[in-house]
Amino acid sequence: MNTIFTRGPSLPHRLALALVLSLVLIVLDHKLDSFRTVRVYLNSIVSPLQYIADLPGDFLNWSATQFTSQQQLIEENARLTHQATLMSEKLQRFELLQAENDRLRRLLGSPVHKDARKMVAELMAVDNNPYSHQIVIDKGAVNGVYEGQPVLDDQGIVGQVMQVGTTNSRVLLLADLTHAIPVRIARNNLSLIAAGTGRLDELNLEHVAHSADIRVGDELVSSGLGNVFPEGYPVATVSSIVRDESRPFAQVKLTPKAHLDRIKYLLLLWTADAPSSPAIPEQE
Repeated sequence: MNTIFTRGPSLPHRLALALVLSLVLIVLDHKLDSFRTVRVYLNSIVSPLQYIADLPGDFLNWSATQFTSQQQLIEENARLTHQATLMSEKLQRFELLQAENDRLRRLLGSPVHKDARKMVAELMAVDNNPYSHQIVIDKGAVNGVYEGQPVLDDQGIVGQVMQVGTTNSRVLLLADLTHAIPVRIARNNLSLIAAGTGRLDELNLEHVAHSADIRVGDELVSSGLGNVFPEGYPVATVSSIVRDESRPFAQVKLTPKAHLDRIKYLLLLWTADAPSSPAIPEQE
């Protein structure tokens, strides 16, 4: 049943009316700027709705940015960690090379006589016999090495060559029980004999009279007697003196100047009476 409230213009008429009203409002707004205040109020009302409508897109953009930034940070962190590891390894090798370079500089700068021939040798092996202190170096007869040749490190005398091969040689250390070296006290030139004890950190002075002028801390250098070790090279320092009158001689302990337990590079010396062309051993 149709009522009065359902009657009205048809849809085409309503559309035409709406278009006419819209054109009138547009013309009035353009000419008279009558709806500026209304637009401001409408924008204020609609603005929160626009922010709410933009929230999903903004959140997605922020999430994508955060994910990308985090991924970049992870990759950058992994790259820097890898780079730091490589640099650490290079630094360790650099420190090792620097230490070896310093040792070589000290070795070549040791107090060698200006007219003495010298050559740097490197440790190849250490004798495993606990009753013998010997080492093998990488220089032999082809390099002019000869038996009895003095061997030093950057601190003092290490020992002497006892056996020469074609390309390597065996060195007897000061600490060996069978080794002895003539020395003198730098302070008063008192001549003595320093002998090995079988310990790398200790030597003995043999046949020291109780009345001998010797003190703890005295520096001992090679005396040159015996024509094996050149004169004036550091050998040891007096570490202790025991004067027991019940014994025929004082007991004097020495600490070697050379680092016999930390040998890496050595210096071979040629004395004035060294053979000019050592014989090269025959190959078996």
